[in-house]
Order: sequence, then C-alpha cells, then structure tokens
Amino acid sequence: MTDFPISGFTAPGFEPVQEAFEANFAEDTELGAGFAAYLDGALIVDLKGGYADRKKQNAWTEETIVPVYSTTKPIAALVLASVIEALPAGYETPVADVWPEFGANGKDAVTIAQMVSHQAGLPGFVDPVDPGLWLDPDACAAALAPLAPLWEPGTAHGYHPLSWGYLIGELVRRIDGRSLGTILREDIAGPAGIDFQIGTPESEHHRVAEIMRPRALPDLGEINDATRAAFLTKWAAPDRGGAIWREIEIPSANGIGSAKAVAELYGIYAHDGELRGQSVIPDSAFESLIESRVKGQDLVLPYVTEFAAGVMRNNIGLYGPNPDTMCHSGWGGSLALGDPDRHLSAAYVMNRQSNSLQADPRATRLIQALYGCL
Repeated sequence: MTDFPISGFTAPGFEPVQEAFEANFAEDTELGAGFAAYLDGALIVDLKGGYADRKKQNAWTEETIVPVYSTTKPIAALVLASVIEALPAGYETPVADVWPEFGANGKDAVTIAQMVSHQAGLPGFVDPVDPGLWLDPDACAAALAPLAPLWEPGTAHGYHPLSWGYLIGELVRRIDGRSLGTILREDIAGPAGIDFQIGTPESEHHRVAEIMRPRALPDLGEINDATRAAFLTKWAAPDRGGAIWREIEIPSANGIGSAKAVAELYGIYAHDGELRGQSVIPDSAFESLIESRVKGQDLVLPYVTEFAAGVMRNNIGLYGPNPDTMCHSGWGGSLALGDPDRHLSAAYVMNRQSNSLQADPRATRLIQALYGCL
C-alpha cells in the first residue's frame, strides 16, 4: 500500500486492477489519478487516488474532475456523429458545402470525413499568430479556414493536436446551430448525469485538479514543417490551465471530467452507439463514424496511426488486444477506450503528466491488468 489516499470500487475478480492502480502510486509516478471501467454496461472499477493539488492538501475524491486533453477528441466525434445525418451525404459532404470559407486554397473538395481523420493538412499555424487566438474559438476557426494545406488533402494524414477542435467545433455549429459543447450537455452527457463537459462553467472550476506539467518534451521523431506547426512554434498553443481555457469550448483539448464519466462516454463505442440501452448515434452514422478512414505513417507523430472519423483505431495493440477497439490518448497520459467485442470501456485520468505521446506506462499497466481479468 501507499501513503496516498485511495478509494473507490472494484468488482470481485478485478482486484489485479486495483493492485496495478496502487502500484503506480507506490512507484511515485502519480500525484492524483482515477481509473474506471464498464463491462456490459455495468461499472466494474471506479478507483480514485492521491491528491487534486500540487501541495497534497486535497484528496482526489468523487467530486474531482480533470482535463483529459486529446482524450476529448473521440467524445467530440460522437457529438458530430449525432448530428451528421442532417446532411444527406453525411461524412462525404465537402466541408465547404457547410462552411464556404474553408474551401479556400484548394480545400473545396475536402470532405468532413477527411477533415476529422486528420487529412486536411492544417495541423497548426506555420506563420506567427498571437497565441491568444486559441482562446477565441470563433476567431481561431476563421483564421484556420483560409490557410493553405501543408500537404494535398486526402493524400496523407498528420495529427492535428489542437486545430482539429476548432475545425470540428465550427463545423458542428454550422450544421446544428448549437455549439458542440452545448449538444454534448443537452443531448448526451447532461440527460444521463455524466460528469463531463467541453466548456466548463466557472461554478465547477473549484473541482478541477491542478496539473503538474511534464519536465521533458515528448519524442516527436524527425521534425518536419507539419510537426513544427503542430507542436513546436511559440504560437502552437495558448496558456492551458486558466479560467478562460476551461470555460471556452476546445473539442480537441479541453474536455474536463472524471474517469467514470469518460469511461461511460467511450462506452458508446463499445455498444454500437448506445448509452444505457438508448441510441444516441443513429446506426448508419455510427457505422460511418467507426469506419477506418486512413492508416499509415503519420506526418506529425513518429509512428503509424489509424483514424476513423475523429477517433483512433487500435491498430498497433496499445489499447488492449482488439484491433477494432476505438481509443485515444491525451497530453500527459490520459487514455480511454471502447472495445465493441467485449462491450468494455475504460478510462485513465491523472494530473501528474508524463512526456508519453500515447501508451503512458501507468495507463498501460492498468489496461493490461483489466484485460488480464477477463
């Protein structure tokens, strides 16, 4: 055991998961963290441990919520899937049909499917911008729309770590009239009482765990123009952590919630578009959502990636053994997955960030323990 407070629930037969959770603290790799899993719609693990603040004065509790960064993306993708059938051609609709300004500089034929699977060639701003632009989603989307792509859209893909959220956010608003975070709150998470939001009101900020940033940069491999625009310029990101960052909607990066909430939302991927037995994604839209759109060497990340319409597919087995599992990781170590064959979903969240791009060792230990119990 450890000196860190650990609480929660572990179903009989899943004790090795709790042992793995405790081991992360015993090895001094955590500050505060949560891990949750659902099997066949039933909660089987809901663990919380450590502290919500860097001074270790406030225990991580049932009320603690935390940013999950890019683990937000597949949740935003669910929101798009919930409204995509308003367009007769669905994901094959050119983005410019919905958002005419996006068609500039040869992007007029880029489809929604291509944009949300990181094929549009807009991983960031090549030329300098005020980093504060990222804190104004409407202005940021307007600035991204006319950019020339860094590669011919549809011929390759490269991860869009931050810009992706502004693109999908503007697209959803133009399709539905409501913001993406509003749809998530009103149609999906809110009615189910799921403690997750994209755009977190000030009234909830006291529950948000403090983040301990990583001490080293991740290994991005060989640096190219796309990698530089995505991650390495002085204007590649704003200050991540202030009140404005929490309150605005950044569907690529500022979802905030608990491990239990993230695991239940990823459970939609494990249950063919259903949440608690009720359809939240129409069948045809869900099939299009999870269809593989691109697989190969990523132009931004230093490995092979496979994307469906906004969610990663488990192409190299980092998220359990099932290649059909839908998954994603977030900056610093968060991770979530939805396995449709086992009707299993799980999420790991934390506030002590590592420099792992994906498959953080702490999360890997938990996922291996979870599958080992099945």
